[in-house]
This record gives sequence, C-alpha cells and structure tokens, in this order.
Amino acid sequence: MYSYKLYVIPGSHACRSAMLMLQHKRVPYRRLDIVTLLHPLVVRLHGFDAGGQTRAAGGKRTLGIRMGDRLGTVPALAANGDRISTNYGIARFLDEHHPEPPLIPADPARRAAVEKAERWANDTLQMAARRIAGAALAGDPATFGRSSGDGRMGYLLYKRELMRRLIVPRIIRGIFATSPAADRELLAELPGLLDRVDAWIADGVLGGEHLNAADFMVAPSLALILYRPDVMPMFEGRPALELVDRLLPEPA
Repeated sequence: MYSYKLYVIPGSHACRSAMLMLQHKRVPYRRLDIVTLLHPLVVRLHGFDAGGQTRAAGGKRTLGIRMGDRLGTVPALAANGDRISTNYGIARFLDEHHPEPPLIPADPARRAAVEKAERWANDTLQMAARRIAGAALAGDPATFGRSSGDGRMGYLLYKRELMRRLIVPRIIRGIFATSPAADRELLAELPGLLDRVDAWIADGVLGGEHLNAADFMVAPSLALILYRPDVMPMFEGRPALELVDRLLPEPA
C-alpha cells in the first residue's frame, strides 16, 4: 500500500489535474488542502520546489508569480520519500511507478502529439483560464463570490463567500495581472483556445478511448472558465464541452 500525499489548493484547476491523474491510475492518496497564498511557503517547508517553472501572466512576471516560481507550487506529491512538483513531473512519476493505464502513450508519434498538447495546456491554457475567469470576478466580486461557491471543481480557493469576494479579486489583479478592462480582450481569445482543443479531439490526441495526461490538463482549465455562466454559449455544441462533461460533470 502506498501512502501518497497530494498538497493542493481547493478549486485549483492545476491541482485537479493531478487528482484526476491519481484517480485514473487508481492510486490511493491523501489530499491535503493548503490555504491559498500560503502554499509556496508551505510546500517549500515540506521539501518541494517549483519544478523549474517560469510563468507569466499577460506577459508580466508579477511579484506573486516570481515568488511561487522560486519557492514552490501546487500540486505537490509526496510519495514514499519522493517530492514531485508540477503536473508534468507527477504524470511521469506515476507512469514510472504505476505503468497502467499509461498517461503518456508509448508510440513515439502519439507521445509527441500528447506532449505538445500537454505543454500548451500547462503553458498557455492554464494561465488563460485563470485570467478569463478572473476578469469576471474582478468586475463583479459579489456575484462571482456567490457563483464560485460550487461547481465542477467545488468552491474556488476559499470556502467562505466573504473570503472569495474580498481576497480573490486582489489575487486576480496583483498576481495574474487581470482587470475588468481586460475582459473583452480575454474573451476574444476564448474561441481560438476552444478551436485548438476541438482540433486535437478531432485528431484523436484528446478525448479518445484511452485518456492521457493532456486530457487531464485541458479539462480542468476549461472547467474553471465555465464558472463564468456567460461563456456557455461559446462552449455549446463543441467537443471541448463534451470533454469537460466527461471528466468533470456539473454537480448534481
């Protein structure tokens, strides 16, 4: 029996990717929730690093991003003495220690395609999802504070509505360089992001019979965007929405 521990932020789409991969592998683990904003320090104190990430939001490396990239990040997997940071590292650790079912295909061509989609999901889509969802929150904290209390990934960041309403807009503005003024520009990017996901689904890279690491990276980011009810018309009828419904259905 393995005694894995996964350090996460509640409602984090990046953390949900790791949770989905562990569930896919049927690997038992204990989930440890960390208070948002304290997570870089907490995981550092538990022996993790940031996995070599260098992130930016809207072309800016804000102080919060630089601190996270220097100290540590979530998801963070403690596995019998090993400390693995980032979904990229977790996927490869799981494939090495729990080969079936694989997260990364063995066939070289399929592997290359999945890894390309995985990199895009991590480097581009993940931050875009934060900023698209965040622009709505920053523009109307009271409404978004209420609506983000439940959804495909549960409550976002803080369980109490007041905390979401008061603290999360500051995170969105200060760390992810997003404001209501950017909302129109960010929404204009969404169809192109969805087109790319749909194209990979059509090519069999995503959404196939055998799910892979890229599926588990893409779906949570789309689920985060869907916390904005006004974007649903952009998703309707798309294979991308079918992928989210498959992995992260609406709560009953």
